[in-house]
Amino acid sequence: MKRYIECIQKFRWLIALGIPIIVLLLATNLRHLEMDGSYRIWFGEESKTLKDYDNFRRTFGNDDAVIITFKDENGIFNPKALQSIDNITQALWQMKYIARVDSLTNYQYVHANPEEPDDIIVEDFIQEFETATPEYLAERKAIAVNDPLIVDGFISRDGTTTMISARLTPKVNDQTDKSMEIMQRVEAILQPEIERTGYHYMLAGGPPLTQSFVTVAMGDGIFIPIIIVASMVLLLLLFRRVGGALIPIGVVTLTFLTVWTIQILLGYKLNNFTINIPVFIVAIGIADAVHVYSVWVLHRREGMTNTEAVAQSLHKNLLPIFLTSLTTAIGFATLTISKVVPVFTLGIATASGAVLAFIISVVWMPAVLLLLTKPFKTKVVKESKKSQPIGYGKFIVQHNKQIVLMTTAIFALVAMGLFQVKVDSNTIRYFDKTVEIRQAAEFMKENLTGPMAYEIVVDSGKQHGIKKPHFMQTVEQFYTDFQSTFPDVRHLSSLMDTVKRFNKVVNQDESIPDDQNLIAQYLLLYSLSLPQGMEINDKMDINEQNLRITAQVNIVDTSKDLEMINYVRDWWSKTPYTASVQGQTAMFAYMQKDVTDTLIYSLSLAIFLVSLVMLMIFKRVSILWVFILPNLLPVVLVVGLMGWIGITIDIGVAIAGAIIIGVAVDDTIHFLVKYFDARKRGLSMEETFDEVLRYAGKAILFTTIILTVAFSLFAFSSFVPNQNFGIVTAFALVVALVIDLLLLPALLSLADKKSKA
Repeated sequence: MKRYIECIQKFRWLIALGIPIIVLLLATNLRHLEMDGSYRIWFGEESKTLKDYDNFRRTFGNDDAVIITFKDENGIFNPKALQSIDNITQALWQMKYIARVDSLTNYQYVHANPEEPDDIIVEDFIQEFETATPEYLAERKAIAVNDPLIVDGFISRDGTTTMISARLTPKVNDQTDKSMEIMQRVEAILQPEIERTGYHYMLAGGPPLTQSFVTVAMGDGIFIPIIIVASMVLLLLLFRRVGGALIPIGVVTLTFLTVWTIQILLGYKLNNFTINIPVFIVAIGIADAVHVYSVWVLHRREGMTNTEAVAQSLHKNLLPIFLTSLTTAIGFATLTISKVVPVFTLGIATASGAVLAFIISVVWMPAVLLLLTKPFKTKVVKESKKSQPIGYGKFIVQHNKQIVLMTTAIFALVAMGLFQVKVDSNTIRYFDKTVEIRQAAEFMKENLTGPMAYEIVVDSGKQHGIKKPHFMQTVEQFYTDFQSTFPDVRHLSSLMDTVKRFNKVVNQDESIPDDQNLIAQYLLLYSLSLPQGMEINDKMDINEQNLRITAQVNIVDTSKDLEMINYVRDWWSKTPYTASVQGQTAMFAYMQKDVTDTLIYSLSLAIFLVSLVMLMIFKRVSILWVFILPNLLPVVLVVGLMGWIGITIDIGVAIAGAIIIGVAVDDTIHFLVKYFDARKRGLSMEETFDEVLRYAGKAILFTTIILTVAFSLFAFSSFVPNQNFGIVTAFALVVALVIDLLLLPALLSLADKKSKA
């Protein structure tokens, strides 16, 4: 240690200035920082879910669309509203990246010619609305609100709300995501309509969702300066010195700039989790810096020279902060087992951040401290006063059994909530209710139809099999059973509806005909009657073997999504046919397993690896459980409490478990290192606990306060997983502090056979 300090002393100016200069030069790469909010970032390129979805798009085209909804309290069937629908529809048809536009005005209405009943007409539903009479509009409304093909789809049952769907071209986002450009073009189309009509147009679908991911993530960036300033204020209150605030903040700033730069050089883009890397680095790096600085200040005030104080601080803290950095890195690194890509990248970034924060804390920080030669106002503390009891140790030893029994009872009760916990990875619920995409989805649900969509692909098993009467009749029965079993299924659509409509027009019987040739004729006639761009090849594959059924469903828990998806598969498995469920709603529902696995596996791996490190450090197998329990209980307590109060586990909570273990164990290690050191020196149990509190208690308390404040700020995020992550982590760290200062010493006093009482 002496030679190391001499080396730092010799090159202190080079280290103190050189490291920041190198970091700042590397940070020039931050100009290439990009944000990616695409749905694809949540899945690895080898993901079966993503591959299945890509196969679906190659067969049926893109299911991604911009959905525009609006409401007229007086009804949609008036010239102003219909003109707006038509203007938007026509403009979207001309827009780049749009493959098809469907709306109330261009809905292909199939009906008989009033003058020639044998003629079938397929035409736009609204004709010449500029000069339409009130009688004509009333007739159109009466037809629309009773037409099962469009009611609860393009028009609400009360006729006041409508939808325009602009489907994207198949490969628009394959190379680079065009969502932001698409949204700019859509907003440019809507702006004149807003000024002309005064309507509030709500936007949903893929591009608005991606825009929301990006916008919310960039908005969360405001927490970075707030958390840094809040940390500086708390550090000023702790140390009463400007250096006590600036030096630890310098450690975390150098660390997160380096981590962000590494992310860019590795080709990663920021996402809704990695945008918050600086906050995680504050959590990782601030504790190391505070422990080093606090011991340095303590010895300087006791009259040591600057070099001696730095040497003593490193001597007392090097092993503990190395171990805490190691366990923190382990906690974050366990996230790399997740199949959810943003979580994987967060694990890489934060684990590397833990290593870098340690290096900067023991290399750059001592060099800076060695430059601070201004003398301290010394406080002479008599040795007898140093060892004077402060009452903490006596309280723990006298009440150890009561503390253990009381905390055990509380934890047992709260832990029962684990059986009530549910998992939810619904993408719309990722956003706070103040975010426009969430408002648009809720608006659709309340006024029009289900804002989420399942793309059900039914395989008839044979070429041209979808034209067989039995197959079409089975589809019709599926409609009935699916909607009667699940009221959240608001609307179903497929070519089966078209076949029934043609049969109604021709034979006045809205049912599936028993003649396969007649079904084929209906579909051929319909396809030949459609205008260019509105073909039916997005409803079936080229071999006419697979049929696409689109189900509009309400916003539900992911567990409910999976229940409905499994129902679809099971229902069709009992027929001669098979079915799969595709689309982005289903993709994120399938991600629930990955969310659950992230929580279970990362937490289990973190516990195992941290236990292994603890065993290697303290070499006491018999009381290993005493080391682990205080770090496991905060997670159990918080997740159990979530079960009791009905908060679902999302991806934010899933990553919190391993992080809580990794961060909370820091205080435990500092406590235990100083505890065993005191016991080796022959101190009694009461004296040991008093010494631990005297030398580590203040730093443990203030680092917990800083981390709790930092994480709790996420409660103000518009991204719900970040909200839940922040609240859960902040609460767990407070619980961990109480456990470390009460339950841990109580367990140690009972387990340590060498206690002198």
